[in-house]
Amino acid sequence: MKNISDNIVDLVVTSPPYDNLRDYEGYTFNFKGIAKELFRVIKECGVVVWVVGDATINGSETGTSFKQALYFKEIGFNLHDTMIYDKGYAPNSQYNRYNQSFEYMFVFGKGKPNTTNLKREPRTTKGDRVSTIRLKDGTTKKEIRQLNKDRIKRNIWHIDNGFMRSTKDKKAFQHPAIFPEQLVQDHIESWSNEGDLVLDPMNGSGTTTKMAKQLNRKYIGIDISEKYCKIARQRLRQEILL
Repeated sequence: MKNISDNIVDLVVTSPPYDNLRDYEGYTFNFKGIAKELFRVIKECGVVVWVVGDATINGSETGTSFKQALYFKEIGFNLHDTMIYDKGYAPNSQYNRYNQSFEYMFVFGKGKPNTTNLKREPRTTKGDRVSTIRLKDGTTKKEIRQLNKDRIKRNIWHIDNGFMRSTKDKKAFQHPAIFPEQLVQDHIESWSNEGDLVLDPMNGSGTTTKMAKQLNRKYIGIDISEKYCKIARQRLRQEILL
């Protein structure tokens, strides 16, 4: 990222290593250095989507996700939204605690986000809504509001993942931990417009760059592992040849 100019990136969608839960070719993770560079390269009113979870060590969750979120705020980012990525399953039984089935999706803004193409979902409530409003004198009155057929999507996203569910691209699974394509697509569409520049500084198998290409965004993908860069290039090449 040191080779990227200041204030040119519209959106970052990325996920850091989780408390050494995976072996990424033996490379280490300089969190604070990456966070500071993200603040430098992101545009004013740009967005960083940071997908992260915590390990459980000696019976206690590490809280690394919260520490990272607070550090982003410390260096100047706003915590625009704390979202939940519900994976829909819990792969490992905890025996003495509820099974872990989600990760955090912290949405940071360098100021107020400039682009918010918020996703919508169908309403489960039908017909009009009757609301009770309390007036200054303590009395109440009823108000009938006509409901739209849909509403802004809630910030808990249920997205399936796993082999041949995160993506139909088998090559991606040569990486130990990949993004579901739907998760990346929804964030790119939510926080950027066509022609914007999307960055993933820990690009891994290349899902962010692949989806940015599909959605007509410009893109930069960075990874310290040449093995993972090769996977990402091959996936991008498939998109270009389609």
